[in-house]
Amino acid sequence: MSQKCCHNICTNSTKLFQLGSMGTPLFPFPPPSSFLSIHSSFPPQILVTASKALLLKQWDWKQAQCTRSWRAIHNVPIASMTFDPTATLLATGGCDGTIKLWDVVKQYCTHNLKGSSGVVHLVEFHPDISLLQLFSSASDCGIRMWDLRSSQCLCVLQSHYSPVTSLAFTPDGASMVSSGRDKICTVWDLKSRTARRTVPVYESVVLLPEDEDFSEIGVKTKEIHFITAGSKGICVLRVWDASSARCVFAQTLPSPPSAGDPRSLTYCLPLPSSLRLATVTAEHNILLYQLPSFTTQQQFVGFNDEVLDVKFLGKGDTHIVVATNSSQLKVFDLATSSCKILYGHTDTVLSLDVFKKGSLFVSCAKDKSVRVWRQDPDSGQVSCVAQGCSHANAVGSITCSSSDPGGPQWMHVSPILGMPISNVLIIHTLLLVHDVNSVAVSPNDKLLVSGSQDRLAKLWSLGAPGADLALLGVFRGHRRGVWCVQFSPMDQVLASSSADGSVKLWSLHDFSCLKTFEGHDASVLKLIFVSRGTQLLTSGSDGLVKLWTIKTNECVKTLDAHQDKVWGLHATRKDDRVVTASADSNITVWTDVTEVEQAEEQAKQEDQILKKQELSNLLHEKKYLKALGLAISLDQPHTVLKVIKGIGEDGAKQLEKTVLKLRQDQKESMLRYCAVWNTNARSCLDAQAVIQVMLTHLSPEELLQYQGARAHLEGLIPYTERHMQRIGRLLQASMFLDYMWQKMRVTGAPAR
Repeated sequence: MSQKCCHNICTNSTKLFQLGSMGTPLFPFPPPSSFLSIHSSFPPQILVTASKALLLKQWDWKQAQCTRSWRAIHNVPIASMTFDPTATLLATGGCDGTIKLWDVVKQYCTHNLKGSSGVVHLVEFHPDISLLQLFSSASDCGIRMWDLRSSQCLCVLQSHYSPVTSLAFTPDGASMVSSGRDKICTVWDLKSRTARRTVPVYESVVLLPEDEDFSEIGVKTKEIHFITAGSKGICVLRVWDASSARCVFAQTLPSPPSAGDPRSLTYCLPLPSSLRLATVTAEHNILLYQLPSFTTQQQFVGFNDEVLDVKFLGKGDTHIVVATNSSQLKVFDLATSSCKILYGHTDTVLSLDVFKKGSLFVSCAKDKSVRVWRQDPDSGQVSCVAQGCSHANAVGSITCSSSDPGGPQWMHVSPILGMPISNVLIIHTLLLVHDVNSVAVSPNDKLLVSGSQDRLAKLWSLGAPGADLALLGVFRGHRRGVWCVQFSPMDQVLASSSADGSVKLWSLHDFSCLKTFEGHDASVLKLIFVSRGTQLLTSGSDGLVKLWTIKTNECVKTLDAHQDKVWGLHATRKDDRVVTASADSNITVWTDVTEVEQAEEQAKQEDQILKKQELSNLLHEKKYLKALGLAISLDQPHTVLKVIKGIGEDGAKQLEKTVLKLRQDQKESMLRYCAVWNTNARSCLDAQAVIQVMLTHLSPEELLQYQGARAHLEGLIPYTERHMQRIGRLLQASMFLDYMWQKMRVTGAPAR
């Protein structure tokens, strides 16, 4: 089983970014610093990021390439930025109270606007580009109107007593609605630059589109209406009539919100082209609502925090359910990355497990409860169908039986489904016996094993539902606490992982240790059997995931994709994919590419055989140029040497003609081969013949452009000198032998 990463869900965000679409330049010349204040033009083509290093980077987001990088000129980090409607001008507001305008087409700074007091946390262009006006708000709570032609502040609109959080313009540009942390919205007449009305809404604001029909939610007049979401409304969206300061529509929720609810909405962004509304929650999740019905269309998680467990879910393992350092569960659709957030637990969820068919799963948490959830296979909706609350302490681990709910070993505790009451009782009992980190049920549902912080793993007999557990034996051998235990799906063996960095394989018959796997430098937190029980996958607090072959005791693959403890590890029922989740907030899905690699290797071997046969035919037909090129493409120096010897049999002219016709990359390979051949006395003459051709016909400047040419030429010098000395000694010896032979002939000549 060989793995490669095919999916990565990363939720850390450290930069402010801005989207825009290229338009026609107009003039030579968003909001708080996080992804919560996205401002984009449509369709978005340009992505600009601002970092704490005071750098602005322009990206081609479709190609994932940085096309430009420049200094922001600001002396402190950028707090806000926005594009103008044509996406040719970019405004950046800094923590130093200055505003810079950049021409992203001609790539230079056009304006430096000074006068704001404190951090400039909001900048917005007027929608009428012919006016060339910019609005900004800083820590002094005023809204400044800038004329970009004169770079002067036209006026300061004063109404708010706390920083302004958002600005929204009517389509005709005559009115503007502002909202602030003082929990009021102000409607401004931009022609007279006065406040027309102040509405206490306690929330952030976006304008409702005027050219759409919203009669189904009570909007019947053509007056200005706006949507609010924020602290008072918790997770409720409201529609207000600006003329009467009356709420005409309030969204309803399936469960009543409470103070400090993580569903609280902190920001709204209209998406007029698709008639949708994007909102951001207090937990940095993005929700897309369809207007005018205000139904949730999609959810995207912005930050996972520490991921504690993860499991595949669904009939075809199309989803994953994730437990993070939170009381909410998150169910991701792997195809779209859309997420459903499940509410029910009141404290951090610690562990998850999935039933055999994949549509039911269970969760346990610090709130001393266990919950059973069901996913509808058609709609994908997930709901809680059962709950157990009999624990005296936090429930740290949970496991599901291999048989389906409703079978003969299950008792009905809910009118909705048959659910195992034994699981709840087992965990409760084991917590009293020893400090359990992990539990697992055998494939036949007759045995249960527990791994504990006391360095022991214990085997229990389940018996009938509701009956007391019977201790069958104890596995001893780990030097530190046992983090995870798992039964083999094929053999009567058990695997356990420990904080001592080892993984052990145990016999269920005599409780003896069969094998020990050592390779992790830290605690081994999770393990699973894969490849029908012939291999093990382990994850550790060192951030590594290792694949072991049980028969040979070897680590055949190490997957390095995480920077912190890998708490979650799970495989699909087909063993073709694996998901890992870590404390670094990353969730990574790996796919098994063993068959693909084997097919590629077989195809490569077949191709090598065909090429070798073709090479033999070319040499026989004396097609030296094609033969030499083919031998170089095979990257076999010994085969290339044979071709050079074959060419050399036809004379130096033929060798010279063939070498000079090679491409530059082929000549680079020849120079590399010559450096190797020259180290051997048997092949040095062929190497010297090729080098002579190259040095004769190529200038030093051309040779030095070859990759690694300097190193290869430096390696040729000492061996060439050694060969010259050897040939000199051989020549001297041969001349002495010839001299002696001549003397012997003279001495042995008959006298006359």
